Amino acid sequence: MSRTHRLFQMMQTLRRLSPPVTATQLAGEMHMSERTIYRDIDALRSMGAVIDGEAGFGYTLIEDATLPPLGFEDDELEALVLGLRDVAVIGDPALAKAARSALAKIKARVPPRQAHRLQHAVLDAHRFTRPPEIEIDVAALRAATWDEVSVSFDYTDGQGAETVREVDPLGLVYLDKTNVLMAWCHLRQDFRTFRLDRMRNLHRTENSFRPRRVPMLREHLDIIRCYVDPSAIDRRTSD
Repeated sequence: MSRTHRLFQMMQTLRRLSPPVTATQLAGEMHMSERTIYRDIDALRSMGAVIDGEAGFGYTLIEDATLPPLGFEDDELEALVLGLRDVAVIGDPALAKAARSALAKIKARVPPRQAHRLQHAVLDAHRFTRPPEIEIDVAALRAATWDEVSVSFDYTDGQGAETVREVDPLGLVYLDKTNVLMAWCHLRQDFRTFRLDRMRNLHRTENSFRPRRVPMLREHLDIIRCYVDPSAIDRRTSD
């Protein structure tokens, strides 16, 4: 890891963890010695970062000179907090971690009064019914969707029938009780939705369908919106 990357990672860690952050915590998070942590804290301070604290007491990132303040209305800030906290609850591990990191970055960039509102927000998100456990790497599925590359996987439908599918992934939808992939199914030659918890052994292929993802996704959504029943997206889960 280069020194520049290490210092960047330390700033990210200081934003993410609840202050004061001890050198022992930082060393554990970044897999390095406490001696290196102390040296890097001094380096960050010399570069303009305002970091309160000292060895034995922990450190608090007060002001990051590299990040100018962001301008949000209070209601906008509340909306961001609620949305990101909900993602932290319902998202896959990579997405949940990204939501928590984004909250920490926002807190570091807003004025002190709004940072206090963010830290002690009156809104929170909880789900009494969590989505079913997902075995596939959802981050890899998202990457394939952005890259417009087909994926293959084993799939078990609602009746227990097992098939192998290759699809063009178009987008993910987080529903009340489950999460689904919207896709063009090569087997059915039609649009289908696949429950993520019923997918196994996800593989990225070399078959690109660029640049058709956006128009295909729009067409898929238009088909779903034609249904009067709002649960249509769940009923179109792949057969």
